[in-house]
Amino acid sequence: MSEEIRIDGTRDVRVTIDSPDADRAVVACPPHPQMGGSRTDQRLRAVGDALASRDIACLRFDYGPWDEGTGERTDARNALAYARDNYSPVGLFGYSFGAAIALCVAAEADPQPVALSVLAPPSTVGEGLDTVGALAGIDCPVQVCYGERDDTVEWEPVVERARGLGYAVEPFPADHFFVGQAEKIAERVGDFVAETT
Repeated sequence: MSEEIRIDGTRDVRVTIDSPDADRAVVACPPHPQMGGSRTDQRLRAVGDALASRDIACLRFDYGPWDEGTGERTDARNALAYARDNYSPVGLFGYSFGAAIALCVAAEADPQPVALSVLAPPSTVGEGLDTVGALAGIDCPVQVCYGERDDTVEWEPVVERARGLGYAVEPFPADHFFVGQAEKIAERVGDFVAETT
């Protein structure tokens, strides 16, 4: 079961909540909106289904108007605040550009999410999105999943830093899009979140 809502704020942020009656929740940050990324992304939907099967709500949202990463971080913070007002505990997930948003928002959040899982995290996105630096500021369980054949984003510095910090790092024999592997990834993310929230 899913429910659609709008998050209060100055930006137009729409959210689909999978399994809205659960107690725990995860906010899922979509990939780059200028490249077609949205809350309907197949990887986010698969994660939402995997979490719902574990009685964890998943809040998949669309960013408001493009704002070079600044407004998109605000959107994620607002979605996280909404989740905290309605669920406990709350984790965070992101794919690709959404992974960068999730990493930076988790490092800035007070309190931080209880768990963070990212898929295909880029090391560089633009001004103010230092994903490698953000890792050191995160004080919750972290899972970094990546495709070993991913040549779309530069994931290596994020993975190296995550390993150095002792975070869970999960490689997949895939490219950036994880074709045919969405459910397998979702199960790993679901297991990680269920064990850490």
